[in-house]
Amino acid sequence: MGYAELAAAARGKMGPHCKACPVCDGRACRGVIPGPGAKGAGRVAERNYEAWQGVTVNMDTFHDPFAADTRFSFFGHELSAPIMVGPVGDVQRHYGSALTMDAYNEIVVAGAREAGTIAWTGDGVDPGIYRYACQCIDEVGGAGVAVCKPWSADVVAEKVALAREAGVAALAMDVDSAGLPFLKGAVPPAGPKSVEALAEIIGSCGMPFIVKGVMTPAAALAAREAGAAGIVVSNHGGRVLDGCPPTAYVLPEIVASIPDDLLVLVDGGIRSGLDVFRALAMGAHAVLVCRPFVVAAYGGGAAGVAAYHAQLTEELKDVMEMCGAATLADISGEMIYEMA
Repeated sequence: MGYAELAAAARGKMGPHCKACPVCDGRACRGVIPGPGAKGAGRVAERNYEAWQGVTVNMDTFHDPFAADTRFSFFGHELSAPIMVGPVGDVQRHYGSALTMDAYNEIVVAGAREAGTIAWTGDGVDPGIYRYACQCIDEVGGAGVAVCKPWSADVVAEKVALAREAGVAALAMDVDSAGLPFLKGAVPPAGPKSVEALAEIIGSCGMPFIVKGVMTPAAALAAREAGAAGIVVSNHGGRVLDGCPPTAYVLPEIVASIPDDLLVLVDGGIRSGLDVFRALAMGAHAVLVCRPFVVAAYGGGAAGVAAYHAQLTEELKDVMEMCGAATLADISGEMIYEMA
């Protein structure tokens, strides 16, 4: 079952805000919050998608035949591809009442496991969402990443403890999520984190820590200074600040500015295996895909999540074989066509 079929199956189960579009490009839900849209004018999500489409690749079939190897190692977990399910904190508010948040986390964690990858689970104002998400990850042997929001120090400490008990592959914090309209004035409070505050959290963590919401070289270096093991180049799908550049625009500069020991992931408008290849060729180690996996979950449950991941992986393999990259390590910037 491909994404188009999953989207068609989801249309009767989602809404009223998400339209389960055949191509999830941000246009139909522009500016819709609550809903899956981007903040303000709503153009950031669209520009994320459009930016990847503007990146062209160099075809090269002058090589011996091979079957592309997409395996990727992520903090002790070998994944079938460098493609992970991005986090969502409240599907009922934004996508529709057919799934509870607990049911959604069960679906994506199990579907990711079936696909040979891992899901990143979200966080919300209801503390039960995060607690049950950690339980879901625990039940699959820690094959998941728990994402917590930048709450106050005491609340973050509780979240860290839950993640540690679950044995998650990594803990992440979407530091930019304080800009979400529905978190303004939330209890518990959520807000920006200084390097010192992040360093204190990471020092007490006892597991790999990833900072999500990095959009500048300075922010990437600050995350590394705080002790992060990785970053996600992300503008939160345009949901936290209108007027941001697309992630595809800032990724190369960020990669060029940091040491090789920092894991770099990217999200924002990645919708195909070709987009994944583009991101890897521009320096990312792996990608997160979010909104389309929500559609896949509503349209086909865990099997739908696994099916969409399989589609992305097969598309990635095809591009690798057509560009002469037998392994992920063979993908390089030389495979991007530089337009004058």
